[in-house]
Amino acid sequence: MRIVYLEPFSGISGDMMLGALLDLGLDFEQLEGQLRLLEFGGFDISRQKCSRAGIQATRFVVTVPESDSLTHGAGHEHRSFRQIREIISSSGLSAWVKEKSIEAFCRLAEAEGKIHDKPTDEVHFHEVGAVDSIIDIVGTMICMERLAPATVLSSPVNLGQGTVECRHGTYPVPGPATQELLKEVPTYSNSVAGELTTPTGAALLATLVDRYGPRPLMKIQSTGYGAGARDFKAGANVLRVTIGEEVETREEAEEAMRLIAPKPGEEEVLVIESAIDDMNPQIFGYFQERALKEGALDVYVTPVQMKKNRPGFQLTVVCAPSSLDSLARLIFAETTTIGIRFSLAQRRTLRREYRQVQTEYGTVTVKISSLDGQRMNFVPEYEDCRRLAEERGVALKEVQAAATRAYLEVAG
Repeated sequence: MRIVYLEPFSGISGDMMLGALLDLGLDFEQLEGQLRLLEFGGFDISRQKCSRAGIQATRFVVTVPESDSLTHGAGHEHRSFRQIREIISSSGLSAWVKEKSIEAFCRLAEAEGKIHDKPTDEVHFHEVGAVDSIIDIVGTMICMERLAPATVLSSPVNLGQGTVECRHGTYPVPGPATQELLKEVPTYSNSVAGELTTPTGAALLATLVDRYGPRPLMKIQSTGYGAGARDFKAGANVLRVTIGEEVETREEAEEAMRLIAPKPGEEEVLVIESAIDDMNPQIFGYFQERALKEGALDVYVTPVQMKKNRPGFQLTVVCAPSSLDSLARLIFAETTTIGIRFSLAQRRTLRREYRQVQTEYGTVTVKISSLDGQRMNFVPEYEDCRRLAEERGVALKEVQAAATRAYLEVAG
């Protein structure tokens, strides 16, 4: 089965979706010819290659001539959902394209109608916006029909942040219609200000996507990037669409899982770092104890040379990815840093087990590390040896040596 995987990490709009589908290699002339089957006002479409944060992508543009009667005059006519449905229904497009296009507009009209307390058929779209929306939605369905049959999947949707201006005033991102359309959909916002996911993009997701989640097990065949109108410094303003084939046979699935499955002793960890040059070094010891109690796997500092030739320390905390929020909060609370950076990493560890041995000073726990059943290292636990040294009034190294001899006598 073919899989179409959408990644709206910079949001999604109708023009980004069409740009990505055209970037996959779908025929632009055929798309234009099909769109001309819609009998309504004048419009022109074009595509162009562009760069977004260094990523080459395709930009899809709809142009409505100012002299066109549909946008002439101060009144700017409106079209209702009923009128748009009639335009699509009376066209020469395929039954599937008509059905999916009308479904997308119906979802959009239902969302708008619920917000403004209007019946679906009476919901009106601003004229120029209606032309854009009709082209974007119908054009997307024309392209998607060529990829059918396919399962459409999507990663979580980036909505953006801040506010958006619309005919009814200023609203927080996402706008009311987008918010309504994306009910039960996994969404998030990053540092990019502005509306990243538009109502048209949300309507396409609501109509086309079968389910949301991480990238599935599939064989990649082609990838398309659809460019948004803006070029962000923070990242590529593109929608990525991947076409792949589902891994179908049991043998293929087992082989793929074998390749991606972690080896024994391997796990994914998060590495949090921060460079600090203005903190009392006594605080590091206290912080380390707190961090280890909070679930950190490792905490250490490294001397570094910072700006203006200041000596400083790089604080490194290794933890499970799920511990990011709690440990980040602890770093900000207990240190003087004003920022952290973090990244995922793979780590491989030896298998560890513990054994107690008897010495002339008392019981000591020994940690044994092994690989494939073969002992690699062993070491008496420091805290046990320290406690016995203090209790018996002997040197720490004597207790450690006794524990080492006791272990070797038992384990060989």
